[in-house]
Amino acid sequence: MTADLLRTAAADLRDIQPPLIAAMLIGACITKLARVRRTGTQATGSGPAGLFPPRLRRRLTVALCAAELSLGTALVVTLLPAGTRTGMPLFAPRAATGARVAAAAFFVVAAAALLELRGRRPDLGCGCFGELSGRPAGVRPIARCAVLTVAALISLETPALYLPPRGRGALLFLGLLCAELALIAALSPEVSEGLIRLGYADPCELRIIPTGRTLAALHRSRAWRRHARAITSELPIDMWRELCWRYVVFPYREEDGAAENEGAGAGDEGGAAEVVFAVQMKRRRPAVRVAVVPLATGETAPTAEPVPHDRGAARGAIRLSTHV
Repeated sequence: MTADLLRTAAADLRDIQPPLIAAMLIGACITKLARVRRTGTQATGSGPAGLFPPRLRRRLTVALCAAELSLGTALVVTLLPAGTRTGMPLFAPRAATGARVAAAAFFVVAAAALLELRGRRPDLGCGCFGELSGRPAGVRPIARCAVLTVAALISLETPALYLPPRGRGALLFLGLLCAELALIAALSPEVSEGLIRLGYADPCELRIIPTGRTLAALHRSRAWRRHARAITSELPIDMWRELCWRYVVFPYREEDGAAENEGAGAGDEGGAAEVVFAVQMKRRRPAVRVAVVPLATGETAPTAEPVPHDRGAARGAIRLSTHV
């Protein structure tokens, strides 16, 4: 009876490895892409890419993300079609074996890279899960790579996907899955970082949001679409931050009836002006306010040039109409 239980536990432990490893790989890729979506830039200064010259870091990071996504997808695809443990063979046995061997080799290389990173640049994070992996690379991420390497190797004979048995068999299957998830969580510094971020909300006055993300939110807003045709430059001529708002200024060409403020008189052929956008320092769906400020008679709009981030320029009070 004990021998049968051990054989069943060993088979269940083997069978849960491919989908679990695939979830880890795809999750790592998604977190990196999420950082790109939020900030507009790739985190190329962290992880093993930090050991290479700056001109190569972006390419290496993109290649790493592509490898993770490809391996995770291959592990999932080679588990199809779903069948029973004894009734249906693997969808592609050679492809399945190749995907699992490639995953094991990937984790071996990752462990070696983290060892090198820890020796040469102990200040850098491992970069495994994007901005959640900002802590210096320690022993736990390396041990996690070793565990995943062993998991990939013991899964070489895993059959196609199947539903776990009912009753005690299902409890054993779920128990083994939870135990392995707990082990991986214990070896993942990103778990504590994620819990801290879920429970902490920094005040908007101290919130750090890159200007690229602010501009991306502005370009998606209704206020931008409403005024985009009259904006005469793709680059802002001024940008600064005050408490919970970041202000972005563009040159603007007023047309008859297009002035936003009362008393903003435009000529018959339109007049030069500036459009000022105020974007809330908020990570999701920031409010965007806008005002068109006519220039004085004879004054021309300044030439659009790249401006330093968060330049604190003094501006007069402007009545802003809200457009979320």
